[in-house]
Amino acid sequence: MKKCLGLLGSLLAVFVAGVAFAQYPILELMAGKVVQKYQSSTCEQLWEARGKPKSQREQEVVNLLRNDPQARQFFLGKIAAPVANKMFECGMIP
Repeated sequence: MKKCLGLLGSLLAVFVAGVAFAQYPILELMAGKVVQKYQSSTCEQLWEARGKPKSQREQEVVNLLRNDPQARQFFLGKIAAPVANKMFECGMIP
């Protein structure tokens, strides 16, 4: 019985992940780019980029995320851990 419930839970998780990817394919790609940027940048590069103004495209994404809570949750769920870890390593957060 427990094995059956575990299998059912696993299948449900895979289904939900598939639906989320299908729902936000552009955000999935953008999240990947953000994570890649943080993982490949040095701390000095991140500190320099912190003060620069956002591009038009970045501003559009931020506006989308502000206006769509589900999209924001999806996007932040993808980038939160790797970005926060890099920021911590670089002394950008306590």
